[in-house]
Amino acid sequence: VQLQASGGGLVQAGGSLRLFCAASGRTFSSYATGWFRQAPGKEREFVAYISRNGATTYYQGSVKGRFTISRTNAKNTVYLQMNSLKPKDTAVYYCAAKEGVYSDYAREYAYWGQGTLVTVSS
Repeated sequence: VQLQASGGGLVQAGGSLRLFCAASGRTFSSYATGWFRQAPGKEREFVAYISRNGATTYYQGSVKGRFTISRTNAKNTVYLQMNSLKPKDTAVYYCAAKEGVYSDYAREYAYWGQGTLVTVSS
């Protein structure tokens, strides 16, 4: 499966952005999907996860209550709605797909998009 992330941009603190992860290739509904991010000089970190059918979601603690992950399998798309953004949310955001059960380890995701930059100004 091929993934393409989009929707990043520059936003002021307290603002919102919606990221998109468009999939092509194999049946997207066969894959669980995660969002990860990597800030300059830091390791890639888990942000959010959604199961194949969208029934189960998990979030990193610092984004819980502010970010919402969702998906529309009919459109082969996963979304990350980000509200109340903070400067520390600034990073390149990646979507990734995997078979099997939940994981917050990047190495367990076999398929990756190219990333989209989110910059939050103070």
